[in-house]
Amino acid sequence: MKIADTSAQDIALAPRDPRRKWLLLAGIAILAIALVAVAAPWVARWASATVSVPYERVRTATVQRGDLVRDVSVQGRVVAAVSPTLYASAAGTITLNVQAGEQVVAGQVLATVDSPELTNQLQQGEASLAQRKLELDRQRIQTRQQALERRKAADLAEVAVIAARREKRRAEQAREKGVIPEIDYEKAQDDLQNAELAYEHAVADADLYDERLSFELRASAFEVNTQELVVEDLRRQVGDLSIKSPVDGIVGDLLLEQKAAVSRDMPVMAVVDLTRFEIDAMIPESYADDLAIGMNAEITVGGQTYDGQLVAVSPEVVNNQVASRIRFADNGPTGLRQNQRLTTRILLAEHADVLMVQRGQFLDSGGGRLAYVVSDDRVATRRQIETGAYSLGAVEILSGLEPGETIVISNLDPFRGADTVLLTD
Repeated sequence: MKIADTSAQDIALAPRDPRRKWLLLAGIAILAIALVAVAAPWVARWASATVSVPYERVRTATVQRGDLVRDVSVQGRVVAAVSPTLYASAAGTITLNVQAGEQVVAGQVLATVDSPELTNQLQQGEASLAQRKLELDRQRIQTRQQALERRKAADLAEVAVIAARREKRRAEQAREKGVIPEIDYEKAQDDLQNAELAYEHAVADADLYDERLSFELRASAFEVNTQELVVEDLRRQVGDLSIKSPVDGIVGDLLLEQKAAVSRDMPVMAVVDLTRFEIDAMIPESYADDLAIGMNAEITVGGQTYDGQLVAVSPEVVNNQVASRIRFADNGPTGLRQNQRLTTRILLAEHADVLMVQRGQFLDSGGGRLAYVVSDDRVATRRQIETGAYSLGAVEILSGLEPGETIVISNLDPFRGADTVLLTD
């Protein structure tokens, strides 16, 4: 039996072109070169980085120029700026006219003190004053009468002088005619001298008596004025027995019971002015040296910010904190309540046009002297920096960084101090 071969199924092929082989090899070579070119930077980054950290685990910020405000944010509580405590001005029995929490107005009588002793002193003082005034009026009348008598004596002495002069002229005329003896003429001269001397003494005595009476009147008037001052002070003390509200507000705590016996200067009640509030805040001791009265502040109330001013700083440190008092620049918002908690930001200093970056944990983990600058290919390079002033949200960069550079502001511990770190996707 003859077995058939497969020659009838064979197909004759044309010989291959050797150029196609070289073209295929060339294409493979070009593709390999392209892959190497694309992968080379990535390989270089990978090779240069000693540590790799996922990019999503870090936070970055851009270095920029701006105004940095150094500040401190603290929690404070609302207190009344004016909350006077009222005291009893004298010993006696207290009568309360208001209740705790009651609205009052300035000048309203809140309580009265019944002090019989003080009232009696006032009555005695007024009686003594009236008596002294009567005595002064009587003395004035008597003074005018005595002065009139002295002037009368002086006038009579003057009349005697005139008469003596007339008698002397008559004696001179008679002497010239020789009708009177010489001794009578000399007597007329002596009478004139005596009259003139008596007149001079009468005038001087009247003037001196007027001065003495005027002095006595002034002394009596001073006594009356002194007694008037005593009575005025007693009236003031009696008026102070009515305890009045110094401000518009509400009555705070009543410190005494109705009709209780009180002594002088014993506290009775407190009045709270609800229109003027301040903030009591405790500031960390580390900021104590930077605080100064008059510093500006910002007080946040219900999402709104109000201007304030630091008006008091305690010289004492308690539990590593310093007590301070912040006052609203204007009247402040309405609806505040005693002991309400508010956030206050005190502006310690302002630095204009400085290089700064957002604050982050890199300041703590790097000690404020280390930063990692992130390049466009996500390689973080270690760099030494110098920081300056701090604020709540930013830190001043003194050296080591340039505007526009991006740095890692999150915790640097995962970088393990490496010079370069690859931030992977």
